[in-house]
Amino acid sequence: MKNVRAFENAKKRALELVGKMTVEEAASQLRYDSPAIERLGIPAYNWWNESLHGLARNGITTVFPQAIALAASFDEKLIFDVADITSTETRAKYNAFSKLGDRDIYKGLTMWAPNINIFRDPRWGRGQETYGEDPFLTATLGKAFVKGLQGDNDVMKAAACAKHFAVHSGPEGVRHEFNADVNAFDHEDTYLYAFEELIKEADVEGVMGAYNRVNGEPACASDHLMGKLHEWGFAGYFVSDCWAINDFHAHHMVTANAVESAAMALNAGCDVNCGCCYVNLLTALEQGLTTEEKIREAAVHLFTTRYKLGMLDETTPYDDIPYTVCACDEHKQKSYEASQKAIVLLENNGILPLDKSKLSTIAVIGPTAASTAVLEGNYNGTSDTYHTFLDGIKESFGGRVLYSEGCHLFKDRVSVLAQPDDRLSEAYTVASLADVVILCLGLDATIEGEEGDTGNEFAAGDKIDLRLPESQRKLIECVKKSGKPIITVVAAGSAINTETKFDALIHAWYSGSEGGRALADILFGKVSPSAKLPVTFYDKADALPEFTDYSMKGRTYRYIINNENVLYPFGYGLTYSKVEVTGVEFKDGTAEVSFKNTGSVDTQDVIELYISPDDVRCAENHHLCGFARVNTKAGQSGSVSIAIPERAFTIVLENGERVKCHHFTMYASTHQPDALSCKLNGTDSVIIEVNI
Repeated sequence: MKNVRAFENAKKRALELVGKMTVEEAASQLRYDSPAIERLGIPAYNWWNESLHGLARNGITTVFPQAIALAASFDEKLIFDVADITSTETRAKYNAFSKLGDRDIYKGLTMWAPNINIFRDPRWGRGQETYGEDPFLTATLGKAFVKGLQGDNDVMKAAACAKHFAVHSGPEGVRHEFNADVNAFDHEDTYLYAFEELIKEADVEGVMGAYNRVNGEPACASDHLMGKLHEWGFAGYFVSDCWAINDFHAHHMVTANAVESAAMALNAGCDVNCGCCYVNLLTALEQGLTTEEKIREAAVHLFTTRYKLGMLDETTPYDDIPYTVCACDEHKQKSYEASQKAIVLLENNGILPLDKSKLSTIAVIGPTAASTAVLEGNYNGTSDTYHTFLDGIKESFGGRVLYSEGCHLFKDRVSVLAQPDDRLSEAYTVASLADVVILCLGLDATIEGEEGDTGNEFAAGDKIDLRLPESQRKLIECVKKSGKPIITVVAAGSAINTETKFDALIHAWYSGSEGGRALADILFGKVSPSAKLPVTFYDKADALPEFTDYSMKGRTYRYIINNENVLYPFGYGLTYSKVEVTGVEFKDGTAEVSFKNTGSVDTQDVIELYISPDDVRCAENHHLCGFARVNTKAGQSGSVSIAIPERAFTIVLENGERVKCHHFTMYASTHQPDALSCKLNGTDSVIIEVNI
């Protein structure tokens, strides 16, 4: 643990302060909306704050691309910078509002991010909040986020929180009563990996429990999961997901009432309750269901965090951060850079980049073209300026841009009083008059997201299948009849099958407030696309295992057999050039990878390293063990050093035991080593044998 002295000092001060409290006062501090204790000089504090991809729900801030889009960058430094800017804006808001006595929800320093659950099933609406399907990628980017958010000072800049612990990734509609049945192998190999890494290597300050049960135990009061935290040396605070403790008696039926639920959670080690159940702690104490020692122990954990944040000090190193940094030009520039690095090019028959000199009229068609919602995603802030896809294209292109909404995002008409398909005539007309069509399709957080959020029309925020809504499928057929070249841009937080071949296909995710500018840069060749898929794109949802099946068999690139049902593999993404790995050497835990840009365009690209143990006990395919984003000019050769963690040279046995192996095959390229990836990219992997 870094800053050990600062931690010990904070804990000592917390013990002293909590020792001065009555048990009633100590119990009151275990609520997420902790009241003031005026006699001890303790101000009110609200633990509930959000910063998934920029400070959220707190007025005007910098809106970065959604977490899954940031993951597509495969860029640790970028994620660190995003988190650092987020904590800077968090401090700026906190400084200003605290001086005015405003200590409301979303205005504190304990941020409930990142979401490091594994995006195991493309139907999960909240998958957009994660860093994808791979535990190594998730852990690597999660650690960068935590370090950027918390800083490297004796006083934390803001406190990160790893969520949702654990084995949590849908379905949303049954999450409050669902029991995730998971075997020992998948538990260790997939679901716990990133949490352990963030605790051991990034000192994440908080951990949030999940709604569901795990092998019969509520995740917010699981002896097994809490035992893992203790085993890993977790020294921060534990918070329930919001109203999850009420689920103990209301849905999981493991307790009889709220008093028993409060006692069960507290006794297991849940320090703060997001919800209302902990108002029953004193009753639980009176009934002998918990102890004063447990109440005070939890309070000490919470005040240790508050002291580590300098919240009860007269001054901190961050007091001079001015409010004017919020959504400043410098921060927006980083969001713009992030958007460029997040947009994935999936198909290109040579039409991209567009040559402006050969075009007079462009048609921009579709329900996401002028949408700000597809820039925001969910758990988002609010920008003072948005650049939609339509805005970006208009700003960049010197000729005529014709626009048609084309259809509603998912309803059968745009105007309520109109007949179905009321914008198709306009869409066809506009397409017919243009040299090229940019067709903007996709989803937004009103139909893809968290259960209970506004909208989520179909499956509590989950997707029913991988298709676009019917209104958009009709729009595709209509525009195709124009006979004009079509570049399709899909905005979504997950895998989508457009079921149609286009001249080019781009997956833009939820791309941040600057997303339209970044898209235009890619369309017109100002920059080369360079992002990679952090999830597998599948053909059909009904060919996947049952959504409620938490076995990893048949899921994600690590366990799929022969790329069955795969459209675009994990790690795939095209550029306007071609970067080929020319050699790999491995020594002392580091791979030295040489590469060459054999194309005619300067580009960034991502070097990806995969490893496969030569051990019959290994139950998975090759898996990602290292990556690096590189800049390369046309015709240029280069090299990059990539450190490979020791855990890459282990396997997990069926009983959940992690053991070392000694003989491995390592693959290096700008994609996976599987046949489909090599075919789609037009390059092979360099393969070496590694002996440890």
